[in-house]
Amino acid sequence: MAVFTKITSSDVKKIENIFNLGVINKIKGIRKGIENTNYFIEFNNKKFVLTIFEKRVKIKDLPFFMKLMSGLSNLGINCPKPIKTKKNSFLFNIKSKKACLVTFLRGNDKKTLTPRDCYVLGKNIAILHQATKKLKLYRKNALDVKSWHKFSKKIDKRINRLSKNLKGTIEENIIDIKKNWPKNLPKGVIHSDLFIDNIFFLKKKFYGFIDFYFSSTDFYAYELATCINAICFHKNKSQYILDLKKSSNLLKGYQKIRKLNNSEKNKFNILCRGSALRYLLTRSYDFLNTPKSAIIRIKDPKEYLKKLIFHNHLSKFENYIR
Repeated sequence: MAVFTKITSSDVKKIENIFNLGVINKIKGIRKGIENTNYFIEFNNKKFVLTIFEKRVKIKDLPFFMKLMSGLSNLGINCPKPIKTKKNSFLFNIKSKKACLVTFLRGNDKKTLTPRDCYVLGKNIAILHQATKKLKLYRKNALDVKSWHKFSKKIDKRINRLSKNLKGTIEENIIDIKKNWPKNLPKGVIHSDLFIDNIFFLKKKFYGFIDFYFSSTDFYAYELATCINAICFHKNKSQYILDLKKSSNLLKGYQKIRKLNNSEKNKFNILCRGSALRYLLTRSYDFLNTPKSAIIRIKDPKEYLKKLIFHNHLSKFENYIR
């Protein structure tokens, strides 16, 4: 559930007065997501999404996210577009928190993607990367490889109850991955969180992307690594196995638009390992530090431990493509 901030009738009136959109007909909380509060909202029967930014989003980053979504939308990328207030700002205050209103993106996420879906997705990720390059925006990735040691210090030995010596496994992998991490690959602004619920389809065809609030400047190939971890594995009993049809199609689709160079291919395994470790770290932290009374669903860290171990047994780009 992702409705942390409750909206009252007086708040509705305030929002009406902030915009030139008319009267609010309907407002309903959105239960998906774990970071921010979201509502479906209708002005004169036209749909929008209201996002109220909670504690984990830094206020200083919000202008970047607004410029990114606005710029991408203007370049023809299907994504939510921020709406300006009467004061010509994308951001406003509600309940002493920053908020924004964005256009409603038609379509829905799919529970599983077919290999064909992955091919089309790969093409559209490349198109997204080409578009962000034109925007000349920059935001440091707050969860990049340099942050991992600091992050891991917040994960104590209680995490070992999930898996024997998990704390040690995390530390060993940080050292090894950091030592082998690439320093000079093609980079730009990436989505950074391309999980299945952030990829929308309409009438069974790819339609667009949502939730850009992890977007940052990083390696383009790292985006692909994250996407492979998120959508190209299937669970077999307690193990996670790479679906080569899906990963092959994702990579082939991407390269139909933008070819990966030899350095990107040579470092692809370490990028996949790094992406798996990044989500293992954040999920482990949330597992230990989220109060039992919290209304969000804690995601299983062991999923990304198993994906990390899987990648640790691979080494070549050819392991991910047929």
